[in-house]
Amino acid sequence: MKVVVSRSGGITGMRTTWEVQVDDQPDAPRWAELLKELPWDQVEHRAPQPDRYVYRIRCELHDVILGEPELKGMWRELVDRVRAVNERH
Repeated sequence: MKVVVSRSGGITGMRTTWEVQVDDQPDAPRWAELLKELPWDQVEHRAPQPDRYVYRIRCELHDVILGEPELKGMWRELVDRVRAVNERH
């Protein structure tokens, strides 16, 4: 299973994308648990705020867009984990 996180916006408006193959991770069961627990269907669409980041998170049938203020809790954990895997490579 692949997870793709894209961040766009901010002052420069640049897009950055990170991705991870969950099945290749040494802690794949924890990844799977986190992805299962995320409230994918409860994300409310909100208008982006000027000069703030917007995150698009895609995983299999799921595709959500979160503004920077909404990126907290389990969503923040997921984004931080995906970024950390990319920084190691």
